Amino acid sequence: MFDLDEELRALKKSGLFRRIPAVDARSATHIRINGRELLLMASNDYLGLSHHPHLVSRAAQAAAQWGAGSGAARLVSGSCALFDDLEKRLADFKQTQAALLFSTGYMANIGLLSALAGPGDAIFSDALNHASIVDGCRLSRAKVSVYPHADTRLLESRLRRAGRFRRRIIVTDALFSMDGDIAPLPRLLELARTHDAALIVDDAHGTGVLGPQGRGAVAHFGLEDPDRLIIMGTLGKALGSFGAFVAGSRVLVDYLVNRARTFVFTTALPPADAAAALAALDLVEQDAGLRERLRSNTVFMHRELRSRGFDPGGSQTQIIPIMTGTTSIALAMAADLMEQGIFLRAIRPPTVPTNAARLRLTVTALHTRQDLERAVEALSKAGRRHGLIA
Repeated sequence: MFDLDEELRALKKSGLFRRIPAVDARSATHIRINGRELLLMASNDYLGLSHHPHLVSRAAQAAAQWGAGSGAARLVSGSCALFDDLEKRLADFKQTQAALLFSTGYMANIGLLSALAGPGDAIFSDALNHASIVDGCRLSRAKVSVYPHADTRLLESRLRRAGRFRRRIIVTDALFSMDGDIAPLPRLLELARTHDAALIVDDAHGTGVLGPQGRGAVAHFGLEDPDRLIIMGTLGKALGSFGAFVAGSRVLVDYLVNRARTFVFTTALPPADAAAALAALDLVEQDAGLRERLRSNTVFMHRELRSRGFDPGGSQTQIIPIMTGTTSIALAMAADLMEQGIFLRAIRPPTVPTNAARLRLTVTALHTRQDLERAVEALSKAGRRHGLIA
């Protein structure tokens, strides 16, 4: 009925076919694939908390008490005291009135945007926003204006020319997941205030990493506006667990409980994940050492890669793109690095724009200086072999 084979052949021919790696084991810094140990430079476990004994112990205790799964949606019988505790902690962490848990970041963005916006509303979205934001905008059925990446001057022009809308929403990643740069949040909030808009900030990659006590990008810039700021964050990156949340006003959270379809119509998170996230918040708030090690490793990696001639684009953070341009070079580099014992993935369209293929390198707090030096040397050898650097 469907000629899927032909489409798969086309993907293979264009270098866009993807396979799931056969992972036997993984830590914050190493991964074993098909029995082979590799240095892992492609993880979002930025603080290395996913294997921390405190998280593992708390998760195990919660599973023993509450079971392996929640068994139902939150609005039926799937809620538990751990969720209430975690939502209060997350609201305090993000310095908002309230927070609401979602099963994934993808579901949080889709549920948030489709609940808040509809026909007669306008959404202004950064061109490099995550796919979950893109899909949330589409599902909302609002008028969507995609502005060039971080171009606040053009955004301002479009906001000025916007006609009458019930609601205006500006939505942006905080720390862009493929480029490693940080959105101009102070200017975006200023525009939101001037043009009576809400500002939704996807802080998936900044939560736990940026700002005082790892509170994220909004705290990094010292921004406050309870009436306009809405923050999405995830538990599965720097916090080492799984799930996501939206933080904002009490009214917003009450509204989402009733109107966000990805909250209402899905089974709640496993309680063990909530317990692990609570343990992670303890560590992140109390121990600045992890963030300091991550910053030190990030500075070292940026300096070394630039000195070897690599182009990391506009990255300012632990997410460092090695720009290759073409898909073929990205794939060849990734294969070369695998042979050298380094696990780095080629990022290709449609994840990134056409002719913007890259290797997405990520640094963690637990990488040793020896790990990073090894990765730089391997990248330098591969880069010279494939004509990316001299």
